[in-house]
Amino acid sequence: MGAGKTTVGRQLAKRLGRLFFDSDHEIVARTGVPIPTIFEIEGENGFRRREAQTIAELSELDGIVLATGGGVVLDPENRRRLHETGWVVYLNVPPVMLYERTRHDRNRPLLQVANPLGRLEELYAVRDPLYREVAHIVVDGSRLVASGIVLYLLREFTRMTKT
Repeated sequence: MGAGKTTVGRQLAKRLGRLFFDSDHEIVARTGVPIPTIFEIEGENGFRRREAQTIAELSELDGIVLATGGGVVLDPENRRRLHETGWVVYLNVPPVMLYERTRHDRNRPLLQVANPLGRLEELYAVRDPLYREVAHIVVDGSRLVASGIVLYLLREFTRMTKT
């Protein structure tokens, strides 16, 4: 949530000459409504069901770059699918920085609370260990701009595919 997954993913796909998908954008395209509307009508559980279906379908595609929503790791089946079907990159960004990046974004239903920074800290505490469990690569997303992260990932992918 605000870590830069879409920006980095889009740039990485371009450099690799691959198709890029963002699971949240796919859900919006399939439903025809914004994510906050899905949360309002179906709740978080309804959104997570849609997310799991989208991940199941996208993870079957070969040679793509996929950016996911931040909560995708909450579902053990999503974690399994993602880990087994590709290289999972965790862009680790501390909650304070996520807050700075998302504080004016009204399109994030989980942050529409009295204390969004506190909510980000709660989400981070739950999600960080799950991301670390599923990730093949953990990147400190607070130190580099997107282009620097992409260059780092290109070097790592090259190194990992040679071994």
